[in-house]
Amino acid sequence: MFYLLVRFVLRPLFILAFRPKVTGRANVPLTGPVILASNHLSFIDSFAIPLMAPRKVGYLAKAEYWQGSGVGGWLTRTLFTALGALPVERQEARAAQATLDTALRVLNAGEAFGVYPEGTRSRDGRLARGKTGVAWLALTADCPVVPVAVHGTDKVQPVGARWPRPHRVRVTFGKPLTFPEHRGLAGKGRVRREVTDQVMESIAELSGQERAGWGGQP
Repeated sequence: MFYLLVRFVLRPLFILAFRPKVTGRANVPLTGPVILASNHLSFIDSFAIPLMAPRKVGYLAKAEYWQGSGVGGWLTRTLFTALGALPVERQEARAAQATLDTALRVLNAGEAFGVYPEGTRSRDGRLARGKTGVAWLALTADCPVVPVAVHGTDKVQPVGARWPRPHRVRVTFGKPLTFPEHRGLAGKGRVRREVTDQVMESIAELSGQERAGWGGQP
C-alpha cells in the first residue's frame, strides 16, 4: 500500500519535472520473475526505471542511502524503501555474492528486479562491458531479461551534482531475452560471459552509446 501511495505521488511529479518519453512498456511481463537490465548514467536512473515500469521493480542501492540524518536522510530512506530498493553493504568481503543472493530471493518470489550490469555509473557516457552477475541471475532464476536504456538522466543529475535539474529523459524497454539453450549452466563461466554479452548488445542497440572496454576496443 505504501508503495502504491508513493508511486501515485511521485510518478506525476516525475512526469511533470522531466517529461519522460517511455517506449516499450508492453515488453515488460506483468507477472513472474524478470530482470530489467539497464545502462547506468545517473543516480536518477533508480527512480526513472521503477516509476516508468508497468510493475514494481526491486533493485539494490548503497546502504549509505539509509544512513543519512535529519529530514533529508528520512526522505531518502522513505523513498528508496517505498520504491522497492534494498540496501547493500558494498564493503563486505562477500558483498558481490550477497548482492546476487538478495536479488535471487526477489526473483524466486516471482517479482521483478532491476540491475545495472556495468556495475557503476558511466563517467563519460560510454557503455562499459557488463559483469556476468546478470547472467548468473537469469540462468539461476530461469527468467527473462528485459534490456532497458535510459537517456538524458545524466543531464538531470550529473555525477557529483547534489540536486536534480529539469531535463527531458527517455526510458526504452526492449524485448525480453530468454536463454533456454543455457538452462542449468549458470556455473559455466563461458556461458555467463556469452549471456551477459548478449544482454549488453541489446542495451547498446537501445541506448546508442559508444562502447568502452569490449574486447579489443579502448
